[in-house]
Parts: sequence; structure tokens; C-alpha cells
Amino acid sequence: MSDDTVSTMPAVFFGHGSPMNALEVNRYTAAWRAFGRSVPRPRAILVVSAHWYIGATAVTAMPRPKTIHDFYGFPQELFDVRYPAPGLPELAEEVSDVVHPTWVGADVDSWGIDHGTWSVLVHAFPEADIPVVQLSINAFKGLDYHLELGAKLAPLRERGVLVVASGNVVHNLGGVDRRLVDQGFDWAQRFDEAAKATMLDDPTEAGRLDAHRDFDLAVPTPDHFIPLLYLAGLAGATGEGTEVLVDGYAYGSLSMTAYTLGLPGRATEPLAGAPTLPEAVPPDSANI
Repeated sequence: MSDDTVSTMPAVFFGHGSPMNALEVNRYTAAWRAFGRSVPRPRAILVVSAHWYIGATAVTAMPRPKTIHDFYGFPQELFDVRYPAPGLPELAEEVSDVVHPTWVGADVDSWGIDHGTWSVLVHAFPEADIPVVQLSINAFKGLDYHLELGAKLAPLRERGVLVVASGNVVHNLGGVDRRLVDQGFDWAQRFDEAAKATMLDDPTEAGRLDAHRDFDLAVPTPDHFIPLLYLAGLAGATGEGTEVLVDGYAYGSLSMTAYTLGLPGRATEPLAGAPTLPEAVPPDSANI
């Protein structure tokens, strides 16, 4: 990871998949590591994670955010993972300023760094020495709100802030098939390819993907899809195009596609794909 300062930081959307990726070396985690090595050193990392999905727009504002293990049924080794990155309380004020008049609350004690964040950052930035702040997903707002909020965050990229969005374009836990470790159902592939065409051609149209015939299957709940809109909004704000970092499928009903902004090049790794789910994990309710 370079220590050089740049005028504009890149941004990224990670398809994070199973929390087990935190412990794995596979084609996805290798791509996340390659991303971390290729970007200039950020002043801070602002993460929009699918797993902080609440009834308000808020940012973490504590100096030492806790590592949150927001899942169950996984091996103890996963619960032992800690990501002790510092926070940056003053970034909460910066976020509030750049998105004004949108109201953003400051969370000083209820949240921290959830697995949608640390499962990718343990690979991208394993030293955990860069301040990490999370921005919640407001569950009461529609897709356009999130697309527009993403666009409003664009000035932070000029201030050394790396904006990371973490979710999955296709995320249907009720449809998980453990046998299809590296495969996607036809409907999952159709929707993921439609999203890819939109992100590569005109990201500002990402909010219209809810009209796709497979949207209800691919996005039964919006929490994992919405982070993509933040990267799309950032792209639209500056007129930049996005690039595919890595793509693929897991368990039939998850897409692992990741996109970068301001950082060209696809990661190609001759490695295995998604990790096998532990037998104890009930995939439809384990918050993966």
C-alpha cells in the first residue's frame, strides 16, 4: 500500500459473501488484498456495510470501535477475530457537513465494526492501523435516497477518505444451496449481469434495477444491495466509470462481484472461490 498522497482516493464495492472469507485464502480475498496494496494510504476508511441496517442515517463517532460478531453458528476461530482499527470521531462531522441538509446522527456507543466491514478489511488492510468509520444504511429510505447520498460523499475522496461499500449484488439466503459452492442460479446470473452492465455503462441508473424481472429473487431484502448504490452515486458525481475487481457466485444465490472506482484493472487469481459453509450454519438466518 502506497503512502503517497493523491488528489482523489479510489472507492470500492466489495461483495463480501460468507463471514468465513475472513479466514480464507481464495480468489476473492486475494482480490481484496490486491486492492489494499494498490491504493494510496487513506487518511480514513468510511464503510457502508449491509450489516448496519437501521432506521436512521448515522456514523460511528467513537475513538475505539469494537469488533462486532453479528452472526452465529460459525467456528470459534471466526468469533476470535478482532479488527482493532481506531475510529475517527471528527470524520462524523465531516460526513454531516458534506451531505447537508441530509441529517446524519453520531453514534458514540451502540455500533462499531461489523463483519461486513472487518471480513474484507482483514485482507485489504490487515494491519488495522487506518481509522475506520461506518455509515449506516437507513432502512426507511428508498433506493434514490441512497444513490444521492453516495453522490454527496464525493468530496471526502478529495480529503483522503477511502469510501468502501460492502454487501452483495445478489443476496438470497433462503435460496442458498451448499452444493453450489462456486455457482449461481440462472436468475442470479441474469440479475448480476444486468447490474454489471449498468455499473460499467451508466452507474446512475443502478437505482432502476428494481424493475428487473429477477430483482425480487436477487434482492428479497435490500440491505445487501443498497451499498452498491453508494459506489454508483460516487461514480455519477464525478462522471467516472467503474471497473470489475473480481466476480463470481457462491451457493447459487449470492453474487461475489466487486467494483472499483478510480482504480482500473481486474484482479485475476488462479485460486478457489467461495468457502464451504460450516454444517452448523443455518444460511437463511445466520446474517451472512
